[in-house]
Amino acid sequence: MPSHHHKKNKDPHRRKDSHRHHAAPKQQLDPTDEGTPAVTEGLGSDDNSSMSVEREDTSSISGNGSEVGSVGSRDQGDGASAVEPNLDGAEVKWVGPVRAPLLSIKTELNIPLLLLTVVAMATRMWRLEYPNSVVFDEMHFGRFASMYIRRTFFFDVHPPLGKLIIAFGAYLGDFSGNFTWERIGTDYPSAVPVWYLRLFPALFGSLLVPLTYQTTVELGYNHWTATLAGGMVLFENSLVTQSRFLLIDSFLLFFILATLLCLLKFWRRKQSPFSPWWWAWLAGTGAMLACACSVKYVGVFTVLLVGGMIFHELWNLVGDKRLSVHDLTSHFLARAGLLAVLPVLLYLLLFHLHLELANRSGPHDEMMTSAFQATLEGGLSRITKSQPVSIAYGSQITLRHTHGMFLGRPCWLHSHLSTYPVRYHDNRGSSAQQQVTCYSFKDINNWWIVKDPGRTTLYVDDPPKLIHHGDIIQLVHGTSSRALNSHNVAAPLSPYSQEVTCYIDYNISLPAQNLWRVELVDSADEGDTWKSIQSHVRLVHVNTSAALKVSGLQLPDWGFHQLEVVSDRVIQQEPTIWNVEEHKYTQVDQADVVGNNEETFNQATYEDTMDDQPLMGFLGRFAELQWKMLSTNKELQQEHKYSSSPAEWPLMERGVAYWLHPRTNAQIHFMGNPVVWWSGVVGILGYLALLGVFLVRRRRACFDMDDESWQRYILTGELVLGGWVLHYVPFFLMERTLFLHHYLPALVFKILLLAVMVENIHTHVLRWPIHRNVFSALCAVWVTCIYFTYRKFAPLTYGNSDLSADEVTDLKWLESWDLLIQVL
Repeated sequence: MPSHHHKKNKDPHRRKDSHRHHAAPKQQLDPTDEGTPAVTEGLGSDDNSSMSVEREDTSSISGNGSEVGSVGSRDQGDGASAVEPNLDGAEVKWVGPVRAPLLSIKTELNIPLLLLTVVAMATRMWRLEYPNSVVFDEMHFGRFASMYIRRTFFFDVHPPLGKLIIAFGAYLGDFSGNFTWERIGTDYPSAVPVWYLRLFPALFGSLLVPLTYQTTVELGYNHWTATLAGGMVLFENSLVTQSRFLLIDSFLLFFILATLLCLLKFWRRKQSPFSPWWWAWLAGTGAMLACACSVKYVGVFTVLLVGGMIFHELWNLVGDKRLSVHDLTSHFLARAGLLAVLPVLLYLLLFHLHLELANRSGPHDEMMTSAFQATLEGGLSRITKSQPVSIAYGSQITLRHTHGMFLGRPCWLHSHLSTYPVRYHDNRGSSAQQQVTCYSFKDINNWWIVKDPGRTTLYVDDPPKLIHHGDIIQLVHGTSSRALNSHNVAAPLSPYSQEVTCYIDYNISLPAQNLWRVELVDSADEGDTWKSIQSHVRLVHVNTSAALKVSGLQLPDWGFHQLEVVSDRVIQQEPTIWNVEEHKYTQVDQADVVGNNEETFNQATYEDTMDDQPLMGFLGRFAELQWKMLSTNKELQQEHKYSSSPAEWPLMERGVAYWLHPRTNAQIHFMGNPVVWWSGVVGILGYLALLGVFLVRRRRACFDMDDESWQRYILTGELVLGGWVLHYVPFFLMERTLFLHHYLPALVFKILLLAVMVENIHTHVLRWPIHRNVFSALCAVWVTCIYFTYRKFAPLTYGNSDLSADEVTDLKWLESWDLLIQVL
C-alpha cells in the first residue's frame, strides 16, 4: 500500500499501544477474495480490536505483483493521522474487531433473587411430609387425585388444572389410588406418597416469591423494592401454609402473577411490535390467563383486569397518528387471537384431557344427565347399551328428573301403594289417592309402562308404534297398574300447584284425568321421535295444561321423606324436564312383568339400539359439566364454623383450623402474618391519599414527579390496586360459603402495592436526606418485625410444636381468632 495514505504517529506512547486502540481500516478486506490476507483471530485482547492478519507471499496476494501488508488504523475523529507500520521483512499483525463465538451464553447472577428463591424453597418444602395425615381440603383434592389414577369420573366445582397437576405428582410417586380420604386427621398409610402429592403445590408456592420480585422490577421499581415485595411473600404465613398441602391455591396465585409478568414484559416491547419476543410475551399472557381460569373461576377476575388494561391500550393506539388502519387492525387481531381465542382453546384442551383421563363410571355419575353417563365406561352405559332407542306404546321406562341435581341429588318418578293422608298438616283435604313422588334411588317402583289411550293392551306392536312430539299417552305404574293422574286438588306442600297421584277408582265423583301430552324440549317438530337417554321431555297434563314437576320439597313421614311431585301451570322451567333412562320393549306374554331383565323383543323387531347411536360429543359434555359446576358453585351455602365474610379479611379477623394433633395442642391454623396484613391496609390507604394529593398539586402546576415516574405511579394504581379491587370486591356479591383463603389473590396484589408505596414515599415524598435516612431505619425495623412475626406464628404454620395452653393463648392476638386448645 502506498505510504502517502498514512502519516507516521509521532507520539511514542500512542504508537506503543496502537494495537489496542485501532478503528477498522477504511477499506474492508474480504478474506474469501484472492487479494486478501489470511485472517486468524487474535487472543488475549479484552476489546473489539484483537483480529490479526498474517503476512503472505505478495505474489499471491497482489494482483499487480506489489507487496501488500496488513494495515492498522485508529479513529480519525480527533483529526489524528493513521499509522502505517514498517512491513519490510517482518510478520505484521492487523488488529480488527473480535468475532463473536458461534455459540455463546452470557449470564448474570442476581444475588437477591437467588437468595429469595432458595429460602422460599426451604420454607415451603421443609419436612413436607409432616403431618403424615389428612389436612383440611386434602380430603377432597387427594380423593380427586386417586380418581384420576384409577381413571374414574368425578365431579368438582373447580376446573381441572390444579387437580391434574396434583395427580401428576401422585403418578410420579407411583400412587395406586387406593386410599379413601375419609376425614381430616386420618393417618396416611405407607403406600401413599405424601411427599410427591404435596410436591407441586410447594414448588409453585416457592416460585411465587421470585415471580413477585420480577413483577415488581417489570413495573419499573428498583431491586430493593423488589426484594422487599419478595420478602413479604416469603415470610407470609398464610402463603406458606397454603403451599405445603394438597391444595390448589398456590397454582392459582402463580398463574395470576405470571399473567401480570408476561403482560408487563409484552408492554416493554411496545417499541418493536410484532417482533418474536413481542409475540412470545403476548402468547404467554394468554396462556397464563387460561391456566389461571383452569385452576379456579377466580381467574375470571384476572381476565377482567387484563381485558380492561388491553382495552385501554388499544384505545390509546386508536389515537396514535403514526399508525395506519392496517396497523390498528393487526394490533387488534393479534390481541384478540392470543388473549381470547388461545385461552379458550387451552381451556377446552384441559377439559378434554380431564374427560379422557376420568372416563370410567364412578360414584359421581348421578350428578350428570343420563346422556353424559352413557359416555362413561361401565355403569349406565353397561345397562343401556343394547336397549331400544325410540319410545313406543307399550315401552317400559324409568323417568329421571333431568336437572335433579338442583335438588342436591338425582331422582326418578316413583309410586308405591301408600296413599296421601286424608288431611294435610294445614288441615287441607286431599284426594287420598296413591302417592307419586321422586325417589333418589333406583327401585322396581320406578318403572312405568307407556300406554296408548285408545287401546287396552300394554305391549309393543310389531313393528312398534313410535311416540312423537305432541302425542297423547298414559303412564301406567308397573307394580300397582294404576295410571299417572292429576287434578285440581292442591299439592301437599305446594298449595299453588296441583296434586299428582296414581288414580284409584273409589266410585265417587272424582273422575280419572290421566292423559299426558309429550312435548320434546329439544325440538318442536311434530315428526321428531321420543328417544331414551337423548330426548328431554315435558309431560303436560291434557285436562289442566300443567306440566309434571319436582317441587324440591321433602315429604314428611307419611311420604317416606321422598321428594314431592306436582303439576304446575308454569310449563317453561327446568324442574319440569325429564328423560327416559332405562327402556325395554314389553313382550305379549310378559306385559305384566315390568322391569324384567330378560330381552323382551327380538333384535329383529327394532334396529335402533343404543349401540348404534352416537354418544354425547365432547362439546356437549363440556357444556353440561360447565353448567353444573357454575350452578353448584352458587349453591355452596352450608354453614361452617370457620367461614368468614369479606369484610373480615383485610384485617384477618378470623382464621381457619386445618389440622389438630390427636393428643397434643400441635395444630395447623390458616392465618397470615399480622404485620403484613395490617400494613397492607395502610399501603392501600397511603396510595389513595398520595394520589389525591398529587392530582391536586398537578392541577396547580406543582409537579412532584417527572412524567416517567407519574406514569409508573398511575400504572401501579391501574394494575395493582385494580387487581386488588377485582379480586376482593366481587366476593361481597357472592352468597356461597366463604373462607379467609379466598382473599389470597387480593393479598398478593396488596403486598405488591405496599412494597412500591415504600419506594414512592422514599423517593417522591421525602426530600431531605435525613428524612430518608430515618424512614429507611424505620423500614428496617418494620421488616425485622415481619420476620420475627413469621417466626412467632410458625408453630401454627408448620404444626410441628407441641404447644401448651398458655402458648396457644399467647398467639391469640385477636379475640376472634379461634385457635384450638385441647384438655390434656
